[in-house]
Amino acid sequence: MSSEALESHPDSNHTPTKSSTDSQTPDRTGVFAGVSAYLLWGFITVYWKALKAFAPLELIGYRILMSVVLLAGILATKGRLTSLFKKLSADHLWTRVASAALLLAVNWTTYVVVVHDGKVIEAALGYFIAPLGTMLIGVKVLHEKIRPIQLVSALLGLAAVVVLTISYGRVPYIALAMAASWALYGLLKRQVPLQPLESLMSETIFLVVPAIALIIWFSRYDDSVVQSANFWHIILILLSGVVTAVPLLLFAAASLKLPLTVLGPMQYSVPTINFLLGWLAYHEKMSSSRFVGFGLVWIALVIVTVDSIRRARRSSILS
Repeated sequence: MSSEALESHPDSNHTPTKSSTDSQTPDRTGVFAGVSAYLLWGFITVYWKALKAFAPLELIGYRILMSVVLLAGILATKGRLTSLFKKLSADHLWTRVASAALLLAVNWTTYVVVVHDGKVIEAALGYFIAPLGTMLIGVKVLHEKIRPIQLVSALLGLAAVVVLTISYGRVPYIALAMAASWALYGLLKRQVPLQPLESLMSETIFLVVPAIALIIWFSRYDDSVVQSANFWHIILILLSGVVTAVPLLLFAAASLKLPLTVLGPMQYSVPTINFLLGWLAYHEKMSSSRFVGFGLVWIALVIVTVDSIRRARRSSILS
């Protein structure tokens, strides 16, 4: 995930309240919610692995459709569905939401594709690189000044990509696509003033027609969900909206109660879980050069995290 967890996760757009960021002792329920959210996001790989019999694009179609159904039901129950459409129209957010929806689709699709193709470690690489991508966007797009320690971490990340490119025998383009889509999505989310559920709902609305088209297209084939899914496959597919929304709700709850200095480092549990699953559970090849490459990424992330925590504590003391 990105160096700012609240900005980078594709399902998030919430800023902690001042009371949470000023707290010196992390709220226990907030920690539980945050850890639960990240564990669910990490182990969602197992969920998609259980559905590897089906085409990735077909699964994305069902994920979008089930997410729309679930989110629409939740928002309608809360009486917030009509107000969402009014706000989108009044604030002229459709263009930004549509762009965010496209990036969301790219991120979801690339993730499911790498898991489907048995490249879970490459998925982990993508989410390890994402924080460095966010930092690059901050410098190049938002014209933020880069400090020497950030430059060192960025160069380490670049070195890692070079090492892993040599190891894979090709540029890890899927991992880079995942990282780029995630980082750019985080940038757009800063410009969409919506709560997490409303934000995700508005984005999936843009994707629901293509999603239904994908479902119809793949239903012609013998190995499609419609024609070959067993009982448990159907249950898992029907739960794809829940799999999408529940971690989001937990993350939103955590972001209200925890400062970024606590919530931020938690984000690295997701790619770490993916790395361990790919290596230990799914027995993907890990050469010494890949360990070196990932080691460089981990060093870069530790540098960024420690620097962020120190700066946050210094600011807290000065204020």
